[in-house]
Amino acid sequence: MSLLKWLRRKPEVDPRDLQRLSAVPAPLVPGEQLLAEQRFVVVDLEATGLHTGRDKILSIGAVAVEDSAIHMGLQFERTLKRHEIKVNESVLIHQIAPSELAAGIRPKTALLDFLDFVGDSPLVAFHADFDQRLLQRELRDFFGYSFKHPFFDLAELAPLLNPDHCMRQPRMDDWIEYFGLTVMQRHNACADALATAELLLIFIKQAARQDIITLKQLDTALHNWRRRQGSSM
Repeated sequence: MSLLKWLRRKPEVDPRDLQRLSAVPAPLVPGEQLLAEQRFVVVDLEATGLHTGRDKILSIGAVAVEDSAIHMGLQFERTLKRHEIKVNESVLIHQIAPSELAAGIRPKTALLDFLDFVGDSPLVAFHADFDQRLLQRELRDFFGYSFKHPFFDLAELAPLLNPDHCMRQPRMDDWIEYFGLTVMQRHNACADALATAELLLIFIKQAARQDIITLKQLDTALHNWRRRQGSSM
C-alpha cells in the first residue's frame, strides 16, 4: 500500500458507534448568541505528551458553563483504557497510575461519551490549540470523524481583555494568581477544567464591560487581536 493510500484509509467503525456519531448535532456557528446565556463546554485533556500528531489522550475532564454559572452537576470525567502506555514523566505529572489506565474506559466509548456531553456547544480551553488538535486527530483516527466545533482559547482571551496585565507570556497559573482564585488541585483533567471555567466566568463579565456580549463579537474581537499580535512581531 502506498503512503498516500495509507494516509487516506478509513478506519473500520462498529455500527453502534456509527449510530452514536450520526446523532451528534452540528456545531453551533458563532452568531448573536449572548455570552451571558450561552452554554460552553470547558475541557482539559491529559495526554502522554505534547505532540498532537502521535501522543494519546489519557483522560478527559469537562464542565458545562451556562447562564454565567458553572453547573457543578454537569461535569464530565473519563480515564481512557490504555494498556500500551508505560509509566513516564507525563503519567507521573498527571498522577494517573498504570492501574487506572488499565481499568479505564474504552477510548472510543470515552470519546463518544464526550461528544454526547458537548452537543452543539462551543468549547473553551487554555491553550486550546493543543486540546483541539489532539481531539481532532483521535476522532479522525478512531472514526474518520471530522470534529469542527469552535474552540475559544483563554490564553488569547485573557490578554485581550486585560491588556495592562504586565506579565510576560502568562501561564494559566499566573492568571489564577492574578485574579486571586483558589484552586485545590492542578494537573488533573477535571480539576483543571473547573479552574478554567472560573476564569471563563471572569472573562464573560469583563467582555460585557467592553461591549462584547455575543459569540460573534467575541470571535471577531479574538480574530482582530490575533492580527494585531501578528503585525507587532
